Amino acid sequence: MGLNSESNDSYMPLTFLSSRSLRHVLLAFSVAMYLFLWLGGIGQNMFGSPVRREPDWFASFFLLLAGLIVLLGARTARESWSLLGVAAFGFVVEMIGVRFGLPFGDYNYSRVLQPQLFGVPVVMAFAWMVLIAGIKQSLQVAGFPRWVEVPLAALWMSSIDLVIDPLAANMLGYWHWRTSGSYYGIPVSNFIGWFVSSLVVFTLINKRRTKNSWSPWIALSI
Repeated sequence: MGLNSESNDSYMPLTFLSSRSLRHVLLAFSVAMYLFLWLGGIGQNMFGSPVRREPDWFASFFLLLAGLIVLLGARTARESWSLLGVAAFGFVVEMIGVRFGLPFGDYNYSRVLQPQLFGVPVVMAFAWMVLIAGIKQSLQVAGFPRWVEVPLAALWMSSIDLVIDPLAANMLGYWHWRTSGSYYGIPVSNFIGWFVSSLVVFTLINKRRTKNSWSPWIALSI
């Protein structure tokens, strides 16, 4: 993930994103829409009922925008391809999870987040990408050696799920655990699976420093 914006590596992997001016317009529009949905979501959960029963296209669009902002914030083609690789990794892990119960435990997604492919909401790929990118971007500022940064990042990712899962599974109904666990009905295997999966992806992503100023803020907002 080189930082030289003048090199050929600075172009995004998708042709329609290769124009810098077009990318800036798309980024500004995506941020505006994201902020609107973010504030609306907070208001709905504070003054309305957060319980979901039917497909929630706003929630899906929200996660899609989050991923798009992080992707548009990439400075180089190498970085953007790395982000897409993380998204693909996360989706495959989720697909294995709902089919075989590994590495998280026995769960399945409800019909709230749409569209779905192989029983997994497509936007889950973007959720993985945003969180991984945000953590990596935040930790690299500290300048930890690689052997410290990778397990610390995996622990951070697992800690985020301690907050996300009780809300997403119980109140928002995005997914359901078939076997109840001791932590708000969530099995311990889920957090072990998150740590192991995160350890793998943080080990695999390249070691070079990145400069994506959007990724920490988007990850934090989620």
